[in-house]
Amino acid sequence: MSKGFASNRLTLLAVGVLVCFMAVGVRLVFLHVLDRDELLSYVDKARRQIVVEQARRGAILDARGNLLATSRSEITLAVDPWSVVEFLEADKNEVRRAKKAADERAKRTQLAAILGVTTAEIDAAFLPRMRSVAPGQDVRDGKRDGQTKDRWFKLREGMDEPTYDKIAALNIRGITAERVYRRVYPSSTLAANLIGYLNREGTSVTGVERHFDLYLKGEDGWIESEKDGTRRELAQFRSREVAARDGHDVVLTIDSVVQHIIEDELRAITQSYSPNFATIIVSEARTGRILGMANSPSFDLNQYNKAPLEAQRNYAVTDLIEPGSTFKIVAAGAALDQGIVSPASSFDCGNPIANYRGRDLKLPKEDHPFGLLTVSEIVSHSSNRGAAQLAMLMGGDRFHEYAQRFGFGVSTKFPLGGEVRGILEEPKRWDGLTITRMPMGHAVAATPLQIHMAMSVVANGGARMRPQILQEIRDGQGNVVRTFDPEKVQQVLKPSTAATLAQMLHGVVGPEGTAKGFDIPGFEIAAKTGTTQKIVDGRYVTNRHVGSFVGFFPASRPEIVLSVIVDDAQVPGGHNYGRAVAAPAFKRVAEQLIQYLDIKPVTPLTRNLMAMQGGAL
Repeated sequence: MSKGFASNRLTLLAVGVLVCFMAVGVRLVFLHVLDRDELLSYVDKARRQIVVEQARRGAILDARGNLLATSRSEITLAVDPWSVVEFLEADKNEVRRAKKAADERAKRTQLAAILGVTTAEIDAAFLPRMRSVAPGQDVRDGKRDGQTKDRWFKLREGMDEPTYDKIAALNIRGITAERVYRRVYPSSTLAANLIGYLNREGTSVTGVERHFDLYLKGEDGWIESEKDGTRRELAQFRSREVAARDGHDVVLTIDSVVQHIIEDELRAITQSYSPNFATIIVSEARTGRILGMANSPSFDLNQYNKAPLEAQRNYAVTDLIEPGSTFKIVAAGAALDQGIVSPASSFDCGNPIANYRGRDLKLPKEDHPFGLLTVSEIVSHSSNRGAAQLAMLMGGDRFHEYAQRFGFGVSTKFPLGGEVRGILEEPKRWDGLTITRMPMGHAVAATPLQIHMAMSVVANGGARMRPQILQEIRDGQGNVVRTFDPEKVQQVLKPSTAATLAQMLHGVVGPEGTAKGFDIPGFEIAAKTGTTQKIVDGRYVTNRHVGSFVGFFPASRPEIVLSVIVDDAQVPGGHNYGRAVAAPAFKRVAEQLIQYLDIKPVTPLTRNLMAMQGGAL
């Protein structure tokens, strides 16, 4: 071999090495200078991760601490098949690699048994696969071919914690898990129209869930760190960690037992009469706290997506009805409170005409022929003409003022939303007959809750209370964060007037009253029947009614206010009056409440003591 040939070979070799170094240098320039920012963004995106730690939503409890809504921890189990491939390929020893593969297959067999599926299904989940991505997003596998490794395959959703603990103990390579909280309602339909629900996106939609969301939702936490090529966290590179703050528990005034009682009664009403809707409300006389509020139709909170919208409404606050004869407490209470009549004052209820401010007005018809009636008898017999004459005696302006004071035409400010104000026109907008029709509960519209709270005025010594549904807020440890006290809105009647009217309402269930036979001996039911014709196509019809029975007990020592309202009951061959469709339900519910709440009967000594105190409640 000549020296010249050897020299040429060395030269070529040197040039080749130099070219290689130059190529590496050029590549390094591109990597570290020209493409640096773009590549760093890819690397940062691939390595950086923010893991959200979901806060647990607070529970909704009844007044006795029973769960009405809670958040259940659930696991979503998934597989990263490529992490298994990378784990095995990392070991260059074929014998060890084969043993590791066999161990993983054995674990997957146990996983299949826990999940109740075949081993073949599990093996299919662990098969490495690629997925299509947008150009420039497939850098993790080092290729720009629009394909990247699919590192997430869902195995099971909604898994409970004990099942996941068994799987975690197997320490299976490639298994990943994500914990989420699912909202569940242990009692399904109980108080559904009040509680409301979260939709699939976790957004609060109605009821307590929506209107007290600020207390319930809590605050999610997060961890910001880096991950390695197998998507495992590199804890040493954590840059920020914010702990989740769980939501507070909301305690309602609702009593689950009371709610069960009235919902069972509503089911019986619905089965018997198929009404448009029916509502039962129970509250404490002195505080305005709602112990139970139920509607029919209702729905299952755990299957809200199957419920029609009309079943999700809280009819107690969203629908208007004419109160009918239950409104007569306004005329009687106002006239007594003004001192212009006494319980013994008499009026001619047989005359169809009465003079009002120099004009003869036609009085409404009576259900039964009456002659002279005292104010007490006007209430107990539910005289339309008697109520009209009481209102005419005090004048339209004063009567309208008392109607507003009783809560008609104004919002109760019920905190769960959806409430309508009702209709109570000012006297200047009345026609010539309104002064004779409104006292009997026509030409006025109210929600069932407004009617209920108006009766509560009589039961609470003449004070109108705001309906209370929220009792307190507790933190995750059960400590009380905030309490909500009863709120008095207005003193409507003198306490003595309210006590007198209460005894007059007790006469409704007496031998001559419109609800004869619905008293409970020893417990002095004080109530008012109500039956109003429905308006169809702008006219009152005689075959469709709203029947109601609204009252409290005991009359001389009120503890519970109870309302039963049935809209358009179907009574074949009968009458859908309040006495027929609502009063029996009132009595059945009252008897159960007396036993459950341990309400003591009224003795002659108690009655005399209340009379000596001037009726103060």
